[in-house]
This record gives sequence, structure tokens and C-alpha cells, in this order.
Amino acid sequence: EVSTEDPETAFCTLANREDLNPEEGSIHHCLYQFTRNEKLTETNKLLCDVCTQRHYGPKNNIKSEKKYVYTNAKKQMLISLAPPILTLHLKRFQQAGFNLRKVNRHIKFPEVIDLAPFCTAKCKNVAEGTTKVLYSLYGVVEHSGTMRSGHYTAYAKMRSMNNHLSDLVLRGQAPQALETEPVKGQWFHISDTRVQAVSASKVLSSQAYLLFYERLL
Repeated sequence: EVSTEDPETAFCTLANREDLNPEEGSIHHCLYQFTRNEKLTETNKLLCDVCTQRHYGPKNNIKSEKKYVYTNAKKQMLISLAPPILTLHLKRFQQAGFNLRKVNRHIKFPEVIDLAPFCTAKCKNVAEGTTKVLYSLYGVVEHSGTMRSGHYTAYAKMRSMNNHLSDLVLRGQAPQALETEPVKGQWFHISDTRVQAVSASKVLSSQAYLLFYERLL
């Protein structure tokens, strides 16, 4: 969807990104890099319809002559609709010559994460004036092994019913309660038919491949 935004607010977020100093090797750093402001110049310039029409005249003459005007631009990927369930998929491979190699580096992730610095200032389902969009971790998928073979296991949190989340999923109603702590519950490690209770610290030290968060506020 292409939309025209006020240049003064087009790249604004719900919370100030300039105050962020995300630690490298953390999920915050991954999100910060994914949503960074990019400059499109030289061979990456943007085809500008307005500039083309201004320079060459009406559109019907442009296609026949195949003349276009490209201009420098800025691009930024931001969240426009805060989801009830947030799924983060970590890229666990990298190109090594003609081969793919598994990335085993540990990426730090928190039990509660704030998406506000990565949401557009006009995020559709966030109340006006909100500066926090919090999510609580409830599931992790981990992969051990190599690109050719390995084993998937999971960590899941058994917790009580979240009425605010139900309202958000079923009715689209944003939560009103100011919940800022992780949802209470017991973590379990699941590997095939084996299920074992584990601590939160064990979960946070895992080599996460997929992260699942539920919205708090």
C-alpha cells in the first residue's frame, strides 16, 4: 500500500529511538537494525512518478518514450499494527561461499519486550499518547545441530487465561490494564515425548530460533 505521509512524521515512532543503545547480539539490536532508516541513492534510487510527470509531462506520453526520473529517497520498515501475538523468526544461517552455514551465536532476548520504538507513530491499534507496547514471552523454539541435520525442541509457558489478550484477538480491543510484568506461570522444556519443568533462566539461555510473545499493553 502506497500512502502519502507528512514528511515531518513519516519516520516517527511511538517511543524515541535515539535513546536506544541496543546491545549487539540481542533481539533489541536485531529489531533496531531491521527497522533502521535507509538511504536510497545511486543505483537504489526510487522511481518517482511525480518527478517524472513534472519533467516529461502527462503519464500517457511517458510509457511510449520509456523515460523515467529517479530520485534519492529514504526507506524505513516500521510496525503499523501491533499484533496480539508477536512471532520473531531469527535467521540462523549465513552464506559461506556456495554453501549455507548454521549460525549458533546466542541472541539475548527478554521476558518482556517493548515494541514502541519499532512502531510507527500512527500505529493503528495503539491508544493515542501511548509510549509503550509491551509483550510477554510464552514460547521458544530451539534448533540444535547443523544445516543438514538437527533436532527441534520447544519451551512453553503454562499460564493463566489472559482476558485482555482474548479481547484483543476476538474483538480487536486494545488492552487497558497497565500490565508491565511477565505473565506468571511455569516453563516447560518439550523434546519429542519428554516434558520437563525448567527455570526462566534456562529458557533465556537457549539458542532461540523462533520467539513467541503475547501482548500485555
